Amino acid sequence: MEIQLLLAVGLGIALLLFLILKLKIQAFLALLIVCIFVGILAGMPAGDIMETMKEGMGSTLGFVATVVGLGALFGGILEQSGGAKALASFILKKTGEKNAPWAMMITGFIVAIPVFFDVAFIILVPITYALSKKTGKSLILYAIPLLAGLAITHCFIPPTPGPIAVADILGADLGLVILFGFAAGIPAAILSGPLFARLLTKSLYVAPKSFTEDSAPEDQMPSAKMITAIIFVPIFLIVLNTLMASPLVDASEFPNWINYMVDLLGHPFTALIIANLLAWYFLGVKRGVTKDKLLKIAAKSFESAGIIILLTGAGGAFKQILINTGAGEMIVNNLNESFINPLLFGFIVAALIRVLQGSSTVAMITAAGITAPLLEGANYAESQISLIVIAVASGALILSHVNDSGFWLVGQYIGLNEKQTFKSWTVMTTIISLVGLGVSSLLWYLL
Repeated sequence: MEIQLLLAVGLGIALLLFLILKLKIQAFLALLIVCIFVGILAGMPAGDIMETMKEGMGSTLGFVATVVGLGALFGGILEQSGGAKALASFILKKTGEKNAPWAMMITGFIVAIPVFFDVAFIILVPITYALSKKTGKSLILYAIPLLAGLAITHCFIPPTPGPIAVADILGADLGLVILFGFAAGIPAAILSGPLFARLLTKSLYVAPKSFTEDSAPEDQMPSAKMITAIIFVPIFLIVLNTLMASPLVDASEFPNWINYMVDLLGHPFTALIIANLLAWYFLGVKRGVTKDKLLKIAAKSFESAGIIILLTGAGGAFKQILINTGAGEMIVNNLNESFINPLLFGFIVAALIRVLQGSSTVAMITAAGITAPLLEGANYAESQISLIVIAVASGALILSHVNDSGFWLVGQYIGLNEKQTFKSWTVMTTIISLVGLGVSSLLWYLL
């Protein structure tokens, strides 16, 4: 049975890469074909295969479809109004063209501490389009640093759900986790962000695509301050909700109606709806844009969102097939029978789960639960336990590929084919992972 499961997973991933990269079959169709193929090889009943695909598609799209749709609409009005271009001009003026990738890395690093990766990416990605158009340089030069900053803080630094859950399961000190998250995250961001992006642009040029018609002329563009304020609103609401739900704030001290409103308005759905309404009014209605023009912008924006949503959903279906076959659980249970350094053990377990089922958050939480028994009764220092949290997070970032919804989200939004996504996004996540492991291992022996 174990060999059958391993063959099913291995042959399934090989077939998927063959269909997409060699035969050039549309990725959405290829993912669904491979879901069925893996299910059959793993011995799943026919009805279970279809139910699993439906479960994976539905659970992924419940959040992603709404966020991508609202994000595309927000990006469309931001681009058409010239707002993204105005903000790009402002960033270039303040940082200089040479330092713009570093500015995007820092922005991503800060914003993703309280905001989910995909939400922050969708809010900020129009700025990278505008920077690329303004400078004439590859979109990769600005998008990769942004993605590096977002991915690192999403996995390394609380209060994002992954590291908080791992710290709680392992009994780590949250303050030390934050400290070590920054210690590992800063060098990882530098290497996987601006430095890797500059190297990558020598062999990969990606032109920024447009989600709408040409944007407004420079003399009619809104101010950078207005654009910053509109972008800041959803981020502020989400941050406030995150803080209220964190151990840092005792929500019981506030009236119920305040908690209710923060919970409602701070959800990514509501926050992005508010951002869209603000953009619709201040960048559209107030500037004299007709109702018909605004509706055309919306329709054009949704055209681009459609393929992103479908591919992300199909990626979720493939992930669920891999989970329900039990292949990942089998490998991890076998690994648990051997004894190695708990830091390295946590990294390997998280990496295996990440590669097999895609989600970094699921990989982190599952690996933490499997690693926790190794710490029972052992005399590890608080600093060492906190470093295991970083190692687990590092493993959960490695080798993002076709079963990760983020792989498709990033590739489609930036305008990359599958081979280019492997070359950029997958390598970037692996650099972050290995740097995180290296720093946490070094600190393990130094502290």
